[in-house]
Amino acid sequence: MPMPCTAGFPVHTGEATYYTFADGSGNCCFPATPTDLMVGAMNHTDYDGSYACGSCVRVTGPDSVIDIRIVDQCPECPAGDIDLSPLAFSCIADIGRGRVPISWRLISCPVTGPIVYHFQDSSNQWWTAVQIRNHRYPVLSVEWRDAGGTFVSVPRTDWNYFVKSDGMGPGPYTFRVTDLFGHVVVDSGVAHTPGGDVSGAAQFEACP
Repeated sequence: MPMPCTAGFPVHTGEATYYTFADGSGNCCFPATPTDLMVGAMNHTDYDGSYACGSCVRVTGPDSVIDIRIVDQCPECPAGDIDLSPLAFSCIADIGRGRVPISWRLISCPVTGPIVYHFQDSSNQWWTAVQIRNHRYPVLSVEWRDAGGTFVSVPRTDWNYFVKSDGMGPGPYTFRVTDLFGHVVVDSGVAHTPGGDVSGAAQFEACP
């Protein structure tokens, strides 16, 4: 269920570690971002079946406060923990410490432009997989409008795609995307572009 904007984001507590192979890619199936390594892997509980993917998190550590993007999952991490890139970890504590206490909360991502639909490279009209990118807030749900004009919920995978296993047809498609706060973006005429991106028409409304 969506939550009201006025509720804000709860504060979590746990520990931070770091993983040396952090490059911006990972379980969320985003491409590597070698010029932006302020990223992290969320513990399995708060990863929540890929719900955390693409969200932005403000982490308070012993020495500093940083903002990161969630791009991966840390299956072995207890609830509340985040596995950071070495760069991110070094910003909040001496990297030699290896593990430090943190608090963190979700924040609005500093995105520009509309949300983006990315189709998995093997997506087709009989098995259609779409991912939402460039979103201000975590994505709560994705719906596809069928031939009868009904919006149908598309199941979310653990690897951050919304997949209709019997396909959506050749397209173009109409999608309805809802964020954590219940903000809705509806886009029509989204062309099926395996391995490619299609920009939407709008971004999630910002909470005041």
